[in-house]
Amino acid sequence: MVGETKYFTADSDLRPDLEAPEPSKNSSLTLAYRTFGELNKPAVLISSCFSGKLDTTLTFLYIPSGDGNPPVLEDYFVVVCGLLGGSESSSPSNAPAALHGPVFPKTSYEDNIRLQYTLCSALGITELAAYIGFSMGGQQAYHMATIYPDFAARIIVIASSARTSWHNWSFLEGPKAALVNSVDFHDGHYQVPATRGTRAFSRVYSTWALSQAWFRHRCWETLGFLSLEEYLRVVWDERRGAWDAHDLLCQLQTWQRGDITLFGPEEEKGNLPKALGRIKAKVLLMPSRTDMYFPPEDSEEEVRHLKHGDLKVIESIWGHIAGGGSGAKEDNEFIKLQVKRFLTS
Repeated sequence: MVGETKYFTADSDLRPDLEAPEPSKNSSLTLAYRTFGELNKPAVLISSCFSGKLDTTLTFLYIPSGDGNPPVLEDYFVVVCGLLGGSESSSPSNAPAALHGPVFPKTSYEDNIRLQYTLCSALGITELAAYIGFSMGGQQAYHMATIYPDFAARIIVIASSARTSWHNWSFLEGPKAALVNSVDFHDGHYQVPATRGTRAFSRVYSTWALSQAWFRHRCWETLGFLSLEEYLRVVWDERRGAWDAHDLLCQLQTWQRGDITLFGPEEEKGNLPKALGRIKAKVLLMPSRTDMYFPPEDSEEEVRHLKHGDLKVIESIWGHIAGGGSGAKEDNEFIKLQVKRFLTS
């Protein structure tokens, strides 16, 4: 059922972000992906989120858990794609020399979606039964429904939004500032990993990912950590802090520029209600009650303008994390229940 990581390369019109001595003529981008199930089944596409990897992307929806119950997506052909900048697909850290590090192009959600659509065509997929995404994956789901309005019959948007809010944008400036001002970042021209910067980035990022109630209830203990400091050190400093600095920044700027209103008629650009109203797909929105990135109020406003919108709030104290599979078991069970209901409705 589980395939190995594969790579799909297609041409793009991207160019280096900065002036290079010899600008590259190679404008191709590579998408890392895995497939699960049989190609003759209805197709579902799932894309990774910020600092997500292929082997951590909503796996509880399509990989057997060992509890005897089949996964929710057992009867589907699942394609899981890595986000550009996410270190598996084309990224600053793995690009050829002419596009490496600080000169890697500023990729967008549109770049991701057009590459994913081209991959689907190459696989013989003419339509998606659903596009499912958490966080930045959810923003990609919205973009797929906007850029290719007839391609996905349904989209499932978990802890995400159609447009990055100004509050969300401003939050991201905090960890970004900690990284780019670190002593080992060297204006982006570091020769060894800028770990002081990436660890500072992760510390600033960590508190926003959870909720005040999560800390009040000492939920790090449910994960087996003896102290909050141990949790921050292991989960954030050592794991998230191990990322390449330019990969983090590449993903972050994609997130900050997320906005489906950029793709409508010229006279309606910037008009979110109009953009939402043009979406043909059935849409399931699942915000987390305590998410400080994508609060449920954003989803409540969005669903008012969707032709076929459904809103189910994840009642959790695990903040943003509740939507990605790393929260409480009951959060995952709620998501699975709603995904199954939505796909069969």
